[in-house]
Amino acid sequence: MAFTRIDGKLVHWRDSGSRAAPAVVLVNSLGTDFRIWDEVVAALSRDWRVIVYDKRGHGLSDVPPGPYAIADFTDDLIGLADHLGLRRFSLVGLSIGGLIGQDLAVRAPERLAALVLADTAAKVGTAESWNARIDAVRKGGLAAIADPVMERWFTPAFHAERPDDLAGWRNALLRQPADGYIATCQALSQADLTAAIGAITVPTLAVAGDGDLSTPPDLVRAMAQRIPGAGFALIEGCGHIPPVEQPARLLALVAGHLEKHGRG
Repeated sequence: MAFTRIDGKLVHWRDSGSRAAPAVVLVNSLGTDFRIWDEVVAALSRDWRVIVYDKRGHGLSDVPPGPYAIADFTDDLIGLADHLGLRRFSLVGLSIGGLIGQDLAVRAPERLAALVLADTAAKVGTAESWNARIDAVRKGGLAAIADPVMERWFTPAFHAERPDDLAGWRNALLRQPADGYIATCQALSQADLTAAIGAITVPTLAVAGDGDLSTPPDLVRAMAQRIPGAGFALIEGCGHIPPVEQPARLLALVAGHLEKHGRG
């Protein structure tokens, strides 16, 4: 395990693959830690330097007092990239990780070679829906929302065919810090990059699970249509967390995009 303080806050991260290879950073979703990427990292690190990390408020990273903003997460990422000597890298962002990727592409496009936005949008949910979730977690902890979240994360087929995996990922959600989860929901409740992403010049691919109930395919496609030249791909038989439910299909899309754009 590797730990670094970024602006005084502890960040847990892992660096895989050759340090001489082009770098790609994978940024995970709300309520998860970087273990969601394990299968993707195992394959991708044969040809790429792959960095994963726990966002503030998640996993083994610190839980600074909230509320957070998307810009805070982006600043953390820039600080980690600077610490690792990554002047230019590609980014794969899932859900809120995709919002962080969009924000970075708007603010510091020179840092990015390629961008993959998975199951995300320029605006996710509404302030009302996020506030309702925050209230539920404050009253009942993460257990109060765990089952509805699992329905959004994974398809009915995953629920039926992989019950032990489902139980494990439910446990993973329950073990995230509730205060960090709430502060991250507050960031999402305020985030709206709709007007900004038309300025993105980084080569971008948007992908969506066809069964995603958190960021449905039409929402992801609408985001892609606002980003000049962005592609869009659908992952069949997949919910909101493709690196867990369909890692091979996600890997093929990511690797193809990186091979085309990520070595520059």
